[in-house]
Amino acid sequence: MRLKDVLFSIHLEKTYLRLYEYNPMKYIKRSLVFIWRIWMILIAGIYVIGLGLFVLIPLLISEKAFPYVYPIIRYWGKVTFYATGFRLNYEERVALNPNENYVFIANHTSMMDIMTVLTVLKHHPIVFVGKAELGKIPIFGRIYKRICISVDRSNMKSRARVIPDAMHKLNQNLSIFIFPEGGVSDDLTLVLDKFKDGAFNIAIETQTPIAVLSIEGLKEMFPFDWFKGYPGKVHVKLLDIVPTAGKNTKEHKSAIKDYTYTIIRKELESCEK
Repeated sequence: MRLKDVLFSIHLEKTYLRLYEYNPMKYIKRSLVFIWRIWMILIAGIYVIGLGLFVLIPLLISEKAFPYVYPIIRYWGKVTFYATGFRLNYEERVALNPNENYVFIANHTSMMDIMTVLTVLKHHPIVFVGKAELGKIPIFGRIYKRICISVDRSNMKSRARVIPDAMHKLNQNLSIFIFPEGGVSDDLTLVLDKFKDGAFNIAIETQTPIAVLSIEGLKEMFPFDWFKGYPGKVHVKLLDIVPTAGKNTKEHKSAIKDYTYTIIRKELESCEK
């Protein structure tokens, strides 16, 4: 075969490969997913703009107004969750005491986790421990600073204020919610990232029981990628309630952290099979 024919054959093969790899449906799907995510942002944003003052003004007057404005906060999460096309399957393997405050923890894989948790927890007004950077978002940031305990993990003073702030909220008959992974890992193959000490320090210092939740499905359905995802059913399970009364040593904290990590990971792995 002549060199010219060989080169033509190689060129033809590359052309076929490019045509084979070009899949217009792939780009249509990515565009639709992007529009769907913009829709979620619009729903959440319109709610904040429309009802945000009804949250912010009472809290500017008195922080004791939180239980009264919490239904507005909760319905922000609930409206956003359902309007984005998600459905909820919630299972309690143990019962929550409506008269008890808790430190709630769960795995964290999606920005929709917060909306999911707000949808689930009807009878326990919760204060999230979250990133201080979110307080810089226009409009939303002003509300965020009033309804959350913000922490700058790079600042030692900010981290030190979390426990007294959490204790203050618990004394106001509120519960605390924290994602013990401290954020979402860039490693998408990771089932569950290592837990940081924050949630367990709060629970031990305040002698507050830990309510352990698992959130399944959002890692695939609403990841931190603007061009991936799809609506579907989210499975949330209350796996256990871990008492902390009388447990105030480093060994107790380590044992509780290991136990809660193990049961969440086990649940997530069983759902992947």
